[in-house]
Amino acid sequence: MNGGPRIRPRIGVVFGGGALKGMAHVGALRALREAGITPRLYAGSSIGAVIAAAAASGRTVEELTDRALRVRRRDLFRINHVGMLMDRMLSRSIYLESPLRSLCEELVAEGTFDDFDTPLLVTAVDIERGIPMVFGRPGFSDVRVRDAVYASCALPGFFPPGVVGNRVCIDGGTTDNLPVTIASMGMDALIAVDVGIADVPLATGIAAQGFASIFMRAATMMMYKQQQSTLERWTTPPMLLVRPKVSHIGWFSFSHVEELLQMGYDTMQAALVHLDTMLAAPGGIFPRTTVEIVVDRDRCTGCALCVARSPALMAIDAQRKAYALVREHEFSPADGSVASCCPTDAIAVVPVATHRAPADAAVEISA
Repeated sequence: MNGGPRIRPRIGVVFGGGALKGMAHVGALRALREAGITPRLYAGSSIGAVIAAAAASGRTVEELTDRALRVRRRDLFRINHVGMLMDRMLSRSIYLESPLRSLCEELVAEGTFDDFDTPLLVTAVDIERGIPMVFGRPGFSDVRVRDAVYASCALPGFFPPGVVGNRVCIDGGTTDNLPVTIASMGMDALIAVDVGIADVPLATGIAAQGFASIFMRAATMMMYKQQQSTLERWTTPPMLLVRPKVSHIGWFSFSHVEELLQMGYDTMQAALVHLDTMLAAPGGIFPRTTVEIVVDRDRCTGCALCVARSPALMAIDAQRKAYALVREHEFSPADGSVASCCPTDAIAVVPVATHRAPADAAVEISA
């Protein structure tokens, strides 16, 4: 017997930080809208805050795609020559505020969070008080959305801090690059798009590329560890975690926009195949894949970092070599850091079906 009309789940969409890699969010948004998904809430950090606020403002995918394809370095990065010359070490930033501020005003509607029809959350960090902020939550919704979005993008040292209400704030990714915890409140499920720190790939020669590159590398490592801690403890509500493979693209590369748009679209489409499974689950992170943990004993030194990192998964045998306590697991996109923590690349996490094919066809899953 029909139990009555089906209640539509309350789905929140979260867009993470990632500088220009965030162009992939536009492609992901396109796939969501084509699938007929109407989020009950948008949340974002840094570039994710820009796209979340633009979506909540009613911007069409076509408008955002066109703007993404036209973005140029001068739209964001203009050297703060006067400040750096006159103030030297007291200069607030390398780049001027106005270009980034203008882009925020172009894409985000005027008004406060209270004025928006679709609830919106934007993260930032109050640099004076040293505390994270989530604008759009009760008590912090009567501020201009444009101000909060600018502040959420104000990467320390690169752009001046932004003033939101009476608070001086910097980049939201400083403490929460993928704000899923706060966004989950009151939602039945989340769809989170992570374009910034799904992994920390090898970056040979980074130490010779200048202080900005070294800073961004260090920030990436810190944000990755912090974000992984949140995801590995995740329980409810169920989350569809979408991670376009963008680690090969630089944070500030302007030459991959079309690739990023397409990658965001394709990855979201592939993930949405698992939407019904995710919505039917009581919790956890999806999609899930059966994988096997494989140890290359010749490479393993017995340092036991994998055991310290994942004691429920790994152990050391009598020959001082690592081994998996249970070889097969159901992993989500947030799992697999047991492999990335190995300093000799002795551990791989591979799909079971792939691993049982010829060894040279195996594809590693990164956390």
